[in-house]
Amino acid sequence: MRGSNNISHSAVIVFTENMREKLLSELTVKIFADGAEKAAMQELSKNPLIKGFTTNPTLMRKGGVANYALFAKEIISSIPDKPISFEVFSDDFSEMERQAKLIASWGGNVYVKIPITNTRGESALSLVKKLASSGVKINVTAILTLVQVKATAEALSPSTPSVVSVFAGRIADTGRDPMPIMSEAKVILAENKKAELLWASTREVLNILQAEEAVCDIITVPNDILKKIPKWGSDLDALSLDTVKMFYDDGKSAGYKL
Repeated sequence: MRGSNNISHSAVIVFTENMREKLLSELTVKIFADGAEKAAMQELSKNPLIKGFTTNPTLMRKGGVANYALFAKEIISSIPDKPISFEVFSDDFSEMERQAKLIASWGGNVYVKIPITNTRGESALSLVKKLASSGVKINVTAILTLVQVKATAEALSPSTPSVVSVFAGRIADTGRDPMPIMSEAKVILAENKKAELLWASTREVLNILQAEEAVCDIITVPNDILKKIPKWGSDLDALSLDTVKMFYDDGKSAGYKL
């Protein structure tokens, strides 16, 4: 792992609260909150651990967002000082371009998420190149292969900030280790100082340490995983006992009898 703490994600260690806070403060990977619940985003914006935000149409629909523009503008207005990614939702490249320019106009901290392809598998990188060269901050999303990373790197502008979102969690879902892919992706993007590598589709707190070890710039973390950070480094014996108590209490509350 980079940084001064030299703690491997596989290390067996019991953290005190001070140790936990020190490790979090020394992380060089930036934690972005992933979600679309306005109250939660506004509250998380006050947390110095959270450096930015990402969302997408699926999360917005799940969060009950009915008016895309109204929601986005309210979030940008209340969180003007941290980067926020909003995704286009068209499958047509001309309409994607229109949406991207409109979304980008809402704030200087806004990144526009463009999927690596449309639903027909047609590459969106010509659009990415056009938007990035015109100064639109782009977050290229739904990337899962190094071939896609290489093509994206070629499309991005060296003078415009950008994010390359590689879905490490979805890679792991296929039984593949995402670590070599993420590490190599960082090497590919190294020449573009404005491009940041993002570990996406986070599944567990461990992924934060893995993203740090792979030298990712950002990891986007959903709210349910963020809530588990206080357990970071918890004593495993104590956690085992808590688990046993949970099973017992739930069985008792359910009134099960044999």
